[in-house]
Amino acid sequence: MTTQSSRPLHGALAMVDIPGTVLDAETAAHLTRHGVRSVCLFGKNIESPEQLARLCADLRDVLGDDALIALDHEGGAILRPTFWPFAPSAMSLGAADDPALTEAVNAALARQLRSVGINWNFAPVLDVNVNPANPVIGERAYGADAGLVTRHGRAALAGHAAEGVAACVKHFPGHGDTHLDSHKALPRVNKSRTELDATEFAPFRDLLPVTPAIMTAHIVYDALDSVYPATLSRPILTDLLRTEWGYEGITLTDSMGMQAIDSHYGRGEAAVLALRAGADLVMALGRREAQEATLKAMQTALPTLNPTELDASLRRLHALAAAYPSAATPFNPAADAPLLAEAWARGLSAYSPSTTQTPTPPPPGSRVLLVAQRRVQRENVSEASVDADTLAQELGSVYSVQLHAYDTPEELDWAAIRAVGLPVILATTTRHRQSALRGVQPDLHLALYNPYAVLDIDAPAVVSFGFRPEARAALVGWLGGQRALSGHLPFGEVSA
Repeated sequence: MTTQSSRPLHGALAMVDIPGTVLDAETAAHLTRHGVRSVCLFGKNIESPEQLARLCADLRDVLGDDALIALDHEGGAILRPTFWPFAPSAMSLGAADDPALTEAVNAALARQLRSVGINWNFAPVLDVNVNPANPVIGERAYGADAGLVTRHGRAALAGHAAEGVAACVKHFPGHGDTHLDSHKALPRVNKSRTELDATEFAPFRDLLPVTPAIMTAHIVYDALDSVYPATLSRPILTDLLRTEWGYEGITLTDSMGMQAIDSHYGRGEAAVLALRAGADLVMALGRREAQEATLKAMQTALPTLNPTELDASLRRLHALAAAYPSAATPFNPAADAPLLAEAWARGLSAYSPSTTQTPTPPPPGSRVLLVAQRRVQRENVSEASVDADTLAQELGSVYSVQLHAYDTPEELDWAAIRAVGLPVILATTTRHRQSALRGVQPDLHLALYNPYAVLDIDAPAVVSFGFRPEARAALVGWLGGQRALSGHLPFGEVSA
């Protein structure tokens, strides 16, 4: 078996995270001792562009020439740095349905990462979100139609490639029709192979020739493997992806610390199962002791693994790092701010619960009652949403706003809200749909996060597919009469 260096082999097949904003000596020694070449960064690792560039440079010194430094930088709620202009969510781009715009936005995302030396982005999402109750994908997908997802996925991949950052599509073979979040549980998809080929599989299969890397899903697909989730399934990762479809790029697991894996298999055992299934790189995230246990299990199992497949994995990882080297490229991301702001605005979409109800803003200068959740905390993959006070202040540029802030929707007294006698604007700002809001009737609904919230609330709505400042500015522009609603809901007519 050939290797790309004399470093320990098991570490080359693992991606880890690090604890802080600097590469401390203990962490550097940990990476070196195991021969790790791949690191995933999170919000805990990020303070400023200068700090992030320094961290990436220090990581390159330790990881070596094959350094792969990754980030979840999708757009919308899944953006860790808060100092760059925010790109729209995938579903916002699906609503605009302009592949050239999607390519330009993804090129901007890549430029942001490349400016500090990050060379791998875990995007785009190719899940076809056909389930309105999906608790983890939602607006992270381009939409509910496989053709639309494929069209915009292709554009996103082109944008990354043009700017020299490796993309990684996810979550193979499709997380769009689940009612469980694999961060918390093990979902199953019980569809026939014919159904999967037509929907979930289609974007991944059709975009393989332009896909540098694929991230696996911790989901059981009964039609292919009724025992193991895709991440651990040889029928999926090898028989389907490699043999049937002929894929030659990288296969990377999603985090092995997610409960879909950790609660059912244990990280060390699961890491070995993933390698046996055909994964090239195992995402061994978490506390140092969990990383050590995973790396030790991988090291112990190496003699029992197929040497030809291990060699192929090393060659693929080396080729990816060589094609997308980690090196900071001077660029001011603020230059892309107008592009990203305009992209958010072009996704603004109307929802009408009936043909007689269309979203119409109260006249500028009116007194209005804004109903919004006081504060929405960060949760798993998503960042904290906008708070009620901020929304009230921003809408105050158009209206005289009386704010009714609430902590949970169950506490809302809609009779009392109506008795105030003002036009009622309800803003939904949470990642998940809220059953306590089902059937309520404000005069206008602003859906600033989960777009499927429009199915619960009996009111005309404007959907922004995200809560970032650029999305809110576009909404305020519409309320003030400066913006039209040019987007179209990319999930069509669906039931609640």
